Parts: sequence; structure tokens; C-alpha cells
Amino acid sequence: MRLHIVNPNTTTSMTAKIAAAARSIALPGTVVDARQPTMGPVSIEGFYDEAFAVPGMLGCIREADRDGVDAHIIACFDDTGLDAARAVARVPVIGIGEAGFHMASLVAARFAVVTTLGVSIVPIAHNLRKYGLAERCACVRAAEVPVLALEERSTEALAKISAEITAAIRDERAEAIVLGCAGMADLASELAATHGLPVIDGVAAAVTLAESLVRLGLKTSRLGPYAAPRSKTYSGPFSSFQP
Repeated sequence: MRLHIVNPNTTTSMTAKIAAAARSIALPGTVVDARQPTMGPVSIEGFYDEAFAVPGMLGCIREADRDGVDAHIIACFDDTGLDAARAVARVPVIGIGEAGFHMASLVAARFAVVTTLGVSIVPIAHNLRKYGLAERCACVRAAEVPVLALEERSTEALAKISAEITAAIRDERAEAIVLGCAGMADLASELAATHGLPVIDGVAAAVTLAESLVRLGLKTSRLGPYAAPRSKTYSGPFSSFQP
């Protein structure tokens, strides 16, 4: 089985961290192909960054599709471009945010999300409503840690994330935590041990779910909004993305 995991930002070190996290959880025999776009922002922090990350990410999806991968994983917790990717990819596409939410809902009645910056709270809340899981989420909290600050294992960043988990347990009675950034992938085990509750990393959750979809032979339905885009002219810099 070959999984493609795409980091929608252009930071090579983050792509390497995501790939390592994915490979550490993948089944024996699963090959993880990690890519990143050559254009777009170095990190995705809010709606504006997200808009400019989507074209490059979709380019990676199309390239990996042509290379014959069995499933795609979008390694941004905002699930950047997920719907568009599902419409264009020939194999299943999973976002790490959606994967993390669903995994948490299987092990807790109420879960909380701890993300990086406050600007990400609204996009995450929007996705929770979209996926029908808003009622299961006790809160979305921000540690106010910039995404790129997670590139190195910072004691200060870890302490801020841990403090938000403590507050979610105390104030919102959260029973599980979803880490709201791919850059937190290496922190889940330590935080679970510290706080004594399930802590879900979206990268690991997405890899596990992607493997399950492939093993079950399930692919994206083409009977609704994920139907292949209609052929039409795309102008200017987007001409190469023409369906």
C-alpha cells in the first residue's frame, strides 16, 4: 500500500516531521510518500494563508495520483482544500482534522481541540459543524504558539499546549484532546502520559483511517459534490489546473 501525505505549506522541515510521524504509525508494508508544494505560504495560519496554499497542494495531489498512490492525506489541521482534493483525486483523501475529530469521538463523549493560534479557532469550529461533530467538542483552545515555533521541540511551546489541555479538562470537562496542528505530531504520547487521557494526533489518525479505506476498497463517491469537475478553460497562472 502506498500513501501520499502532503504538507500544504512550503516548509521542508515540517514535511520531514510529518513524514516521520506517519511512518511511525503505518502498517508494515505501507509506503509513505511525503510531498510539499513549491509555491504558497511557509505556514498556514488563518483563511488568507489557506487560500494561497490550496493550488500548490492540489498540484501535489494530482502528481501523486498520476504516480499511482492508494490514498492521500492532507496534513494541515484546517483540512486545507479537502473538498477540492476529493473532487479531483481518483483515490480517497483524508484531512488530519477530520480524522482527529472522528477518532476522538470513538473514545470520548466530549473532546477538546488545542491548536496553535487564536486565528485558527473559527476555521476549526466551522469544520466541526460541517462534519456534524460540533456537539461532541467541548471547546477549541489556542496555545498562542506560532506554527513554525513547533519545528523544534520547544519547552515553552510544550508548556503552553499542556496548560491549555489542563484548562480544557478543568473548565470544559474534556475527556480527550485532539492536537490541532500537524506540527504537534510528536507531542501526543508525552501529553497523554502527562494528563492521563487520550491525546489524538491527526497525522496518526489519518494514516490509520487511510489504510482502512484502502483495505476495504472504498473510494470517494462521485454521485454528489465530489463528482469530477467539468471541463472548462482556466486562464492565467491557473491554466495548468484546467480539468
